Amino acid sequence: MEPARHSKLLGRVALAALGSPAVMIAAFPLLTGAPALGQRPVDKAWTTLQSGLAEKAADQRAAAVRVLGLLQGNAKAADFALTALGDEKPEVRSVTDALGQMQAKSALPRLVETVKTDKEVSVVMAGARAVIALGDPLGYAVYYAILTGQKKTGASLLESQKKMLNDPRKLAEFGFEQGIGFVPFGGMGDGAFKALTKDDVSPVRAAAAEILARDPDPKSAEALTEAASDKSWIVRAAARDALACRGDSSLLPPIERRLSDEKDVVRHTAAAAVIRLQDEAARGGGKRG
Repeated sequence: MEPARHSKLLGRVALAALGSPAVMIAAFPLLTGAPALGQRPVDKAWTTLQSGLAEKAADQRAAAVRVLGLLQGNAKAADFALTALGDEKPEVRSVTDALGQMQAKSALPRLVETVKTDKEVSVVMAGARAVIALGDPLGYAVYYAILTGQKKTGASLLESQKKMLNDPRKLAEFGFEQGIGFVPFGGMGDGAFKALTKDDVSPVRAAAAEILARDPDPKSAEALTEAASDKSWIVRAAARDALACRGDSSLLPPIERRLSDEKDVVRHTAAAAVIRLQDEAARGGGKRG
């Protein structure tokens, strides 16, 4: 049969089956996958997200997972993010801290398992952030290991993870991908930028110090006190900032000793920390007499 006659015959069959040209037009989106006429914006939005989550390119899937963090309390979004925890690409798994942002409590067991078993540093760090956001202190053990290079007593980190977290190349790789965004000194201008180009592990360690500011474990306070004398000025500044945020005036001595630090940023941070903790002690909020 000639192609033109074959096409016309198929058209007649379709019209006959659907009843009329109007019905055929209405059904067109179902046959072609095009958006339905009058589709609600929220339905179109979910279709857009699902399309992104199904992309072949890992960076596009990661982008779709990342924005799920905006959907706090949304069970459907949490399910999508949980599915991403099983993605073969670490760049997709490493944005599942979105589960912490959306406060998906039901995801905590899976996240804890990810922190304990995943072999990619970016995934472990992202999982740790999510676990902390969901109220489990296990996540702090990861950042303790990053800052100190040692395993926290009683922590559930694997030896292989400890080695991974102490791998400068791995930390540097993650630092440039994501870690720098968690460092509170990004606005310090050229000085910070030049330091990052020479030592790209320190920003990740500094970020770890800032996160440990919220860890009530005394071992983290000890780690921050030691980091207050770190060879990296970025880490020293972050440690002083974290010690001040802990609100414990008994931690003043290591900060006071850095009021004469060679780096102006460290001196200024130490000065503000001393004033803050002295004020809190005067108000009775600190632990120092």
